[in-house]
Amino acid sequence: MLNPVAQFNAENMRRYAFKIEYNGQSFYGWQRQNALPTVQSALELALAKLEPDLPTVAAAGRTDTGVHGLGQVAHCDMQKDWDCDRLKGALNFHLRPDKISIIDCAIVDPDWHARFSALGRDYLFRLVCRSAPVTHDAGLVWQTRHPLDISAMRAGAAYLIGTHDFTTFRSTMCQAKSPIKTLDVLDMSEHNYHAGTEIRFHVKARSFLHNQVRSLVGSLERVGAGAWRPERMAKALAAQDRSACGPVCPSDGLYLENVRYPTDVFSETVAN
Repeated sequence: MLNPVAQFNAENMRRYAFKIEYNGQSFYGWQRQNALPTVQSALELALAKLEPDLPTVAAAGRTDTGVHGLGQVAHCDMQKDWDCDRLKGALNFHLRPDKISIIDCAIVDPDWHARFSALGRDYLFRLVCRSAPVTHDAGLVWQTRHPLDISAMRAGAAYLIGTHDFTTFRSTMCQAKSPIKTLDVLDMSEHNYHAGTEIRFHVKARSFLHNQVRSLVGSLERVGAGAWRPERMAKALAAQDRSACGPVCPSDGLYLENVRYPTDVFSETVAN
């Protein structure tokens, strides 16, 4: 385990950013927890094999139990002057057999921060509609056994775009100082799936409340199923009351897809 209070000579440290992919089924979320497997603890153990007594890894966001990562970003300061490809390869070697992969690595400025330098986070949620149980994607999608009206869901989602008090769609355990967030994008796309249909939710904001995406998707599923009219989403939002939220969907289909920065440090191009 890395040492959070270790002291170093800053002049001898280099800051490395990592883009991380992981299957969340085996982990109790990102954040380190005593005696429980998490993505952060696995990464820190791998780093400790390369350099002992490093400070902790900082991430762009703390994904919950069972949530997956396609483009999680984290950073760590290291004493050795590593070649990025060698560092990536060494970490992937030590991360085996965990379902975690360092897919990119870059040297960044000393004041660059995976969380505080981010402009926004993009989440993907995968929902599969079919009567037969999913097999290959078990744990990777949320499945409903009834069809959904994506047009109605889009109509309901339109009420949520912009800056609002999202208390209704916020976990009671959320530690954010304010329930006011700006939802930039809440789009849905429909795709063929083996003997069924997959609906992909694309959700973008600067930051999110605890369980916000799962709460929104769970409520929109009620709209798609015909149990709610689309305008009920507006009423639920205005209620600012957790009891007005629909069922919170499971974490299986949720992915942290991308983290946006002023400059993409992994490609050295300006982010859109």
